[in-house]
Amino acid sequence: MPAYYTYLISSLPMLNFSAKLPFSLEAFFNKCKDLLPDKEVEILRLACEQNNYSSEVLQGNSFKQWVDFEISLRNELVRARAARKKTDPLKFLRFPDSPQVWISHIAMAAYRSTSILEAERILDQARWNVLEDLSLGHYFDFDYLLIYGLKLKILERWEKIQTADKELLLNSVILN
Repeated sequence: MPAYYTYLISSLPMLNFSAKLPFSLEAFFNKCKDLLPDKEVEILRLACEQNNYSSEVLQGNSFKQWVDFEISLRNELVRARAARKKTDPLKFLRFPDSPQVWISHIAMAAYRSTSILEAERILDQARWNVLEDLSLGHYFDFDYLLIYGLKLKILERWEKIQTADKELLLNSVILN
């Protein structure tokens, strides 16, 4: 029987892609540390690390679906870039590869965007939407916490982008 974390999850603020980050991912882990078993906190940390698809984390069905989507999205971006460079994409693809039309449309919309920032926004909005879909039916269980952590990761990334000193970054690129 799955464990339910009613108190913890009901105390978390709602997340919205266009809203500000309520707290950091590390603060989220600290909140979980007091109310979850150590093993589950470790799995949560592993799941939210960059590209960590270990078998220990993949035990949940929602996270496996997330990983399959992420790999498919990245593979579609590889195909688009390889077509432009006229190279074979097979040596760059990750498996399992399950190409889907809707994912291909997202990748092409991002790839064709004239703004790098807008392309990243398209990709992250698609990621957010997939996480929203995966959260359906998971109200107080561990999968909800995994999805919440992945959403926080996306919001943290955009917080860094929005608060970056753009003038300093531009000068460092121009002067180097």
